[in-house]
Amino acid sequence: MTQPWRGIFVIVVTPFTESYEVDEASLRREVNFCIDAGAAGLVGPANASEFPTLSDDERKRWIEVVVEEAAGRIPVIAATTHGHALAAVALSRYSQDVGADGVMAMPPPILSPGPDGCYAYYKALSDNLRVPIFIQNYAGPAGTPMSSDLLARMCKELEWVQYLKEETLPEPRAISRTLTAAGDACKGVFGGQGGIYMIDEFNRGARGNMPACQSTEVHVAIWQKLVAGDEIGARKLFNQLLPLINFERMHGVAVYKAVLKRRGIFATTVSRAPGKFLDEADYRELDAILADVQPLFTI
Repeated sequence: MTQPWRGIFVIVVTPFTESYEVDEASLRREVNFCIDAGAAGLVGPANASEFPTLSDDERKRWIEVVVEEAAGRIPVIAATTHGHALAAVALSRYSQDVGADGVMAMPPPILSPGPDGCYAYYKALSDNLRVPIFIQNYAGPAGTPMSSDLLARMCKELEWVQYLKEETLPEPRAISRTLTAAGDACKGVFGGQGGIYMIDEFNRGARGNMPACQSTEVHVAIWQKLVAGDEIGARKLFNQLLPLINFERMHGVAVYKAVLKRRGIFATTVSRAPGKFLDEADYRELDAILADVQPLFTI
């Protein structure tokens, strides 16, 4: 395992067949696409992977397939958010046993524990694992936002809590606060929210970002320019991608899947999440947006 982790760790989207089963063939194509496109890591099944619609057995198989297909080429971070610490620990230990390089978890989404409950949840994970843990700090109702002081305390006191994914707003300021509070106890804060704030985050000390994977090589190219000190070039690429990011933020997983299908990676755009589809007018708008973005697609 390479430490510390840096760069674009993409969220792997879950493909489904027309009969709503997990499409393992498309999932394997997606893993190879992400690696070929330069991703530094793979993450899931997370929010962009429609994890609440997956059974525990499906989540386990999903993680097995992604770990197997990645074959050690880049790290795999298993997303193991669950309704209680016992279930989160069980899924996390399973993920570790099948070869995941780390885990990422939000606090229990329905219980929404307070600070003491969040600490106990991540302590249970840390006490039972021997791989790095990402705390995902996400807004409600799915997430339970945690203060920078609490995040810093967990990084300092819990051995395997080493990374953070920050997605509370304003996200760049939250990253600055947490880095100040945690210091060297945190090996890296990653941004989220589809990469929309990634330039500001980078300038504040973020060490990576976790967008969904449909435009992996473009996010990677932006990040590489930032690392190289070419902020002007990074902003030029970002501004070309921005209309697609904005469209994704309106329609979510429906756009991820439409783009992945058009790129020949997914066989369908089927989603289990209610209401996640594009109508005829949406597709016309997507066509217009992709006319400007597709020249950036290199895979």
